[in-house]
Amino acid sequence: MALERIALISDVHGNLTAYRAVLADIASRGITRVINLGDIVGKGPRGAECTALTRARCEATVRGNWEVFIAGHGETWSPAQDWWRAELPAAEREWLFCLPGSLDLHLSGRLVRMVHASPVDEFTRVHREHGQEQFAMMFAPTPFTGGGRAADVVVYGDIHDPFLRSGREGTLVNVGSVGNQLDDPTPSYVILEGEADGGAEAPFGIQFVRVAYDVEAEIEATLALGMPETEAYVLELRTGVYRGDHAALGLSLAAPEDSRHP
Repeated sequence: MALERIALISDVHGNLTAYRAVLADIASRGITRVINLGDIVGKGPRGAECTALTRARCEATVRGNWEVFIAGHGETWSPAQDWWRAELPAAEREWLFCLPGSLDLHLSGRLVRMVHASPVDEFTRVHREHGQEQFAMMFAPTPFTGGGRAADVVVYGDIHDPFLRSGREGTLVNVGSVGNQLDDPTPSYVILEGEADGGAEAPFGIQFVRVAYDVEAEIEATLALGMPETEAYVLELRTGVYRGDHAALGLSLAAPEDSRHP
């Protein structure tokens, strides 16, 4: 039986240049199935175009926390959030906000559960460094995931920091980020490989992929659009350092080149 190959991507964050590069890499491998784990919008300037590309190229998408912040109807907290919300057409906002919180698929006898952040909700964050209780929680069925049985493999995004950890409960996979990677600046995604109708003895694989892209072209487009919080976004793209750490590390666009990298 032929193996299925499915690309799992997450956290595009309005970075259209990186998104196009990653989708081109996926296509070059002959992979036609793409699933998006949320946070298509926010932080970067071209959420509307990234949303349209997601609708055209992804067979399924789950809702991330930034879809709630930007596409939802709650109060805004900053001029940047107002800008990102205004950039999205009403129809795209509605589509983003109505996305499901989780998706399941069966591959080589395994139940693979896909969420943005955790099976609790889009906001409960599980970092690379986590305890055994958090690890076990990731596989448990919850009202958010629609109940059912425990997952064998859980794939998520949210933290922009790809990793894999296996344990007695199952295998936990973070795919990293397409548009706002924060372990280094290079986008990442994951390829799952297995048999859709196969048993547990069927081949099963998890592959991490990194894709270089033209960072400066994305930065040029961002500056031209006049987005708020541009400096933080530019520094994240160039360094892979989270914006909350920029001040402590002395990172700024005015800093000398050799001080941008901790």
